[in-house]
Amino acid sequence: MNDDLAALVAASLDRPVAAPVRAFADLLARESGAVAVLFYGSNLRTGALDGVLDFYVLTDGPRERGLWPRVGYREWNGLRAKIATMTLATFERACADRTIDTTIWTRFVQPAALAWSTQAGRSRVETAIAAAAVTAGRYAAALGPGAGEAADYWRALFRATYAAELRVEAKGREEQILSVHGDHLTALLPAAWDAGRIPCQTRGQARYEILLTPEDRVRILARWKRRQRMGRPLNIVRLVRAAFTFDGAARYAAWKIERHTGVAVPITPFRERHPVLAAPGVLWQVWRARA
Repeated sequence: MNDDLAALVAASLDRPVAAPVRAFADLLARESGAVAVLFYGSNLRTGALDGVLDFYVLTDGPRERGLWPRVGYREWNGLRAKIATMTLATFERACADRTIDTTIWTRFVQPAALAWSTQAGRSRVETAIAAAAVTAGRYAAALGPGAGEAADYWRALFRATYAAELRVEAKGREEQILSVHGDHLTALLPAAWDAGRIPCQTRGQARYEILLTPEDRVRILARWKRRQRMGRPLNIVRLVRAAFTFDGAARYAAWKIERHTGVAVPITPFRERHPVLAAPGVLWQVWRARA
């Protein structure tokens, strides 16, 4: 990690976080024995407290052997949050491209704030986020044009990762990311290339020419294609797993339904314990109410 990349990562993690969000992160950290809690998403950008807050809770211990992260929903002091939990060791491996997963380094190359951490946890998170930038920069160089602006490389990367991950994103989602985080990503890319030893030349103002050898480009693309082939099967398995293990799924679904349809869905003990089995009855109730 070079000095420019380290400074950009540190500044991103130090983004302002509202006091209620920090209090929520502190609660999650104490309950889980976390070493760091990351806060990200649209609420970080706007500072709003409505909707659903997004947290990643990173715990101590060895990397997970099975699927990760564990996902849950929580309501506290009038706030709602979707919470993903995984060990910091797994997070570090995913950021550094030592797994076939693409979701972690793609997500955290975008700005996230460190809402809570131990001192040692902060240092490891900074290193991991820098590794995510290097990973993203490497694939962007190979997937993007031979020459172009920073936005051209990010555009190519995000389109490729959305397709590989089977994510349901609105058309032009990459443009929304660039419009919101363009300054951060534009500064991040050359620093990531430098740290990752991706050869390039500056061509005029904010334009770059990638100087990868044909052999290096083939090697990087071959690595990408392995992740591309596994991306959809992996995320389908995760979606199926989440349907049965999402902690608080019934409450989360009820809130989403009421927000989008105006129909209040009572949470019964059966719906709380068996959200998948209860889903057809809930949908029938919502249809009748709207009809």
